[in-house]
Amino acid sequence: MSGFTLTAEGPFDFGAALRFVEDWPATGALSHSDGRALRFAYCAETDWRPIGVTVTGAPGGVAVTTTRPAGPGIRGEVARILSLDVDGAGFAKLGEADPVLGDLQRHSLGLRPVCFWSPWEAACWAVIVQRSSMLIASRIKQRIASRFGAAVTVDGHSFAAFPAPIALADADGFGLPAQKEEWIRALARAALDGTLTAEHLRSLDSADALAELRALPGVGPFSAGLILIRGAGAPDAFPGDEPRLFAILREQYGLPPDSPAATYRRLADSWRPYRSWASFLFRATTYSK
Repeated sequence: MSGFTLTAEGPFDFGAALRFVEDWPATGALSHSDGRALRFAYCAETDWRPIGVTVTGAPGGVAVTTTRPAGPGIRGEVARILSLDVDGAGFAKLGEADPVLGDLQRHSLGLRPVCFWSPWEAACWAVIVQRSSMLIASRIKQRIASRFGAAVTVDGHSFAAFPAPIALADADGFGLPAQKEEWIRALARAALDGTLTAEHLRSLDSADALAELRALPGVGPFSAGLILIRGAGAPDAFPGDEPRLFAILREQYGLPPDSPAATYRRLADSWRPYRSWASFLFRATTYSK
């Protein structure tokens, strides 16, 4: 086992992150929370090898143990997953100028975006869940992990890590329609060539990153936003074309039903440089995750 700590800059509540994960279908049986620790296994983007992770609360942040030595790359990945790689001190100040956002912040103190273990996994989830319920998609994702992924034991709990891209690049029989399987194979190749990675996506302007993602097979506007925000953990992105988020904002801000997309983009501009965080908070504390 290897261990390290991550310190939060700005408000952070690990308990709030745990409560979010417990109800998040996208992770489903591929993670475990007992109210004190988060345990999961994944294929680290650093080397695409499986690793088990245990995260517990610590003063000012979290303590992390891993089933194999964790270099800077893996430490950075765990920080990204919990949005601890971003200085969040300025986020609370946004709520002082925006009473609607401020009210959400007070009711969800210290909740930061909890991300997919990698953009690759987020992209696969985005394909699997299309035209499906989250419950069914969660079961399919678990079956893919059990068939093609590696088994990892974390603190006595056995987990199937979602497969590395190389395991799915030429595979078939995922239990999905042929078109979706073709898309996942293409996404695997994009992950292997470095396009579908957090490092690459975070190096781009958010608009350019979204455009690149939309060019990938099976990735539409909603999926592109999901991959960038909840996969790569980009803190300041706004997809600009997400009807469910728009509906939440209409209700929360009392906007007219026929408000154009530009209205929501202008509203989101007031949340810079935390547009992703604000969008996450509205979704996490209202309708859907």
